[in-house]
Formats: sequence, C-alpha cells, structure tokens
Amino acid sequence: MAFDAYDDYEQSERVQKWLRENGVSIAVGIAIGLVGIFGWQQWRNHQASSRAAAAAIYQQVQAAENVGNQAVADQLTEQLQKNYDKSSYAVFATSERARHLVETKQFDKAAASLDWAIGHAEEPALKSLMRLRMAQVQFAQGKDKEALATLDQLTDKQYAGIASELRGDVLVKLGRVDDARKSYQTALSAMSGDSPLRDALQLKIDDLAAAGKQGA
Repeated sequence: MAFDAYDDYEQSERVQKWLRENGVSIAVGIAIGLVGIFGWQQWRNHQASSRAAAAAIYQQVQAAENVGNQAVADQLTEQLQKNYDKSSYAVFATSERARHLVETKQFDKAAASLDWAIGHAEEPALKSLMRLRMAQVQFAQGKDKEALATLDQLTDKQYAGIASELRGDVLVKLGRVDDARKSYQTALSAMSGDSPLRDALQLKIDDLAAAGKQGA
C-alpha cells in the first residue's frame, strides 16, 4: 500500500535510481540472453550439419554394401561410430554390419555390433528394433533363455507381431508347446489380414496342433 502513495515524480526518481544501481547487471543479463539465443541457433545449425554429414556417410555404406565391398562398408561404419556415435545413422550402419556378420555365421561379432547399437540408439522404437535383432542372433546362437530375456525388454508395440512369433519359435525349441502356441496366436492377431507372413505363421500353429494330437 505504501508504494501506491508515491506520486509520479517519486516513482520516476526511484526507477532511475534502481536503473543506475542495477543497469550494469541488466546489460550483462541481456548480453547473456543474446549469447544464449545465438548459441542455441549455432548449436542447432551444428546438429543439422552433423546429421547431414552422417547421412552422407551412411549412403556411402549402403553403396559399398550394394556392390559387395564389405571392407569399405565396415570402415565407413567405424567412422560413423567414432565421429557420429549419437546419430541414428551410426546405429543403422552398425545393424547392417551385424546382418552381414549373421549371413557369414559370425554370430558373436554380430551380437557385439548389436550390443553397440542398442547402447547408442536413443529413440525407443529404434532401440526396440535393435533388441529384436539381438534376440534373433541369440536364438541362432542357441542362447534361448537370453533371447527370451531380450524380447522381454522390447517396449515398442509396432514390433509386437514379429517379437511374438520369435518368442514362439524359442519356446518351441525349449519344449514349452502351450506357451509357444499362445505366442503364435498373439503374433497372428497382431498381423494385418493381408500380411504375406500369416500363412507361414498359421502353418506353425497347425504343426503344433498336429504334434499335440500325435502325442495324445
């Protein structure tokens, strides 16, 4: 209430006195704010430039793989891992290298590549995809329980169908037929009606039913 009692002159004098006492700090604050704005813009420009550079290298990785030059592809992938490890392109390239290693039956090296990809994938969907591929490698290695544990860590629902089918495959191998059948049914429900994978999955379900009748 006391402030309301000041007349215009007194209020003006107080404002000028406050500015004289605090003007330097205000100027510094404005300067810091401007630096922050320009710094943020500079950081965004750097991020965009970094993404573009990583994308260009990833395109070179794909080109090398398309002509069968895996040595060059691996070299470029290592460059992405070293210089652009926070980029999704580094994760994609590493995953592609893991696929090549699986094709040549180098499962341990493939698992190591996917472990790097999982650790550096920042988007939940991408991390889930890398874990799905890791589970596939673990299944190929005969590490069935590890594969199930990896599948349990998937959080993205867009891979629910593929993950459930793989879970069913692992459970069949472990002799858990009833659980496998449930996983296959879950996978079938997650697939679209026109999916080309439905027939193969239905065949797995039918095989389990036939095996059950024979064992009865």
